[in-house]
Amino acid sequence: MIDPLTLDQMRVLVAVAETGSFSAASRKLGRVQSAVSQAVRAMETTLGVALFDRSTKTPTLTEAGAAIVQDARAIVDSARALRARAQSIAEDVEPELTLAIDATFPMPLLMASLRALRGAFPKLPATVFTEALGGAEETLLSGAARMAIFPLVAGPTPDISAEFLTTIALVPVVASDHPLARAAEPIGRETLERHVQLVLTGKTAFAQNARGGIVSHHLWRFADLTTRLEFLLAGFGWCNMPHHMVEDHVAAGRLKRLVLADEAAPVFRLYVASERGRELGRAGKWLVADLRERLKTCPGVAQAWDARRRELAAAQRPAPEAAGAGQIV
Repeated sequence: MIDPLTLDQMRVLVAVAETGSFSAASRKLGRVQSAVSQAVRAMETTLGVALFDRSTKTPTLTEAGAAIVQDARAIVDSARALRARAQSIAEDVEPELTLAIDATFPMPLLMASLRALRGAFPKLPATVFTEALGGAEETLLSGAARMAIFPLVAGPTPDISAEFLTTIALVPVVASDHPLARAAEPIGRETLERHVQLVLTGKTAFAQNARGGIVSHHLWRFADLTTRLEFLLAGFGWCNMPHHMVEDHVAAGRLKRLVLADEAAPVFRLYVASERGRELGRAGKWLVADLRERLKTCPGVAQAWDARRRELAAAQRPAPEAAGAGQIV
């Protein structure tokens, strides 16, 4: 049986309610007034309730009509959203953008790009998972995310298609009141070994492969960068941190950047990844391109990396791209 209640009747009801009269609604919809009146009466017959009080010169919504208008408006809005989503899909825009991102990525930059994405694709639903060590890859492989940004230890796998996005510079830091802050520089391994090192840990394959760079005999392990930063500021130990996460603390004197005799893990590399066979759509590609542009001028990422590149070149050290790709301790 075909339901006699139609979406067109709901549109007419909403138009009458919003414009305040049948004549105004007919002008808004580009129809004759009799067609508008007929649509409303057909809806009243189908529902078995009076939507308008016609005892006055200008029909007004009844109590039941006011309630039903709210439901009708929600259905009309949903239909409009459905049509917009279908059009987006037809134009090669993902039905939804789901992104899993490693917590080492500069979040202010990500927020700026997502805000711009919302302006470019206003109808596109977006979901963001911020993940601790190795979690973004798991979220991608589980199917919960369509794309992910995270460090790859051994490069793309048979299941993952990935392209390089940016390099994150790491710096050894300690609280300004920690004994290491007063140690003679450059600080050798034998000195570091005596102090607590704050390291990231996890159960994923990436976490197990990222254990290089551990120096101290005394380790405190953390599942996320934010908690580790809090303990770092409180003076519990030293660690390598992404430059962009600590530069303000260093400038304010809360943290001190250590000069080590041997910096084994100056950088690691972040990739944009997707499952093979589930490639990025137009919105995903747009977001990646926008992130690339913003990364060119991101304080603590581009500038820090360029400065570190010059330091290494001057010291005739190995090329940064070949050093410590997965070490984020």
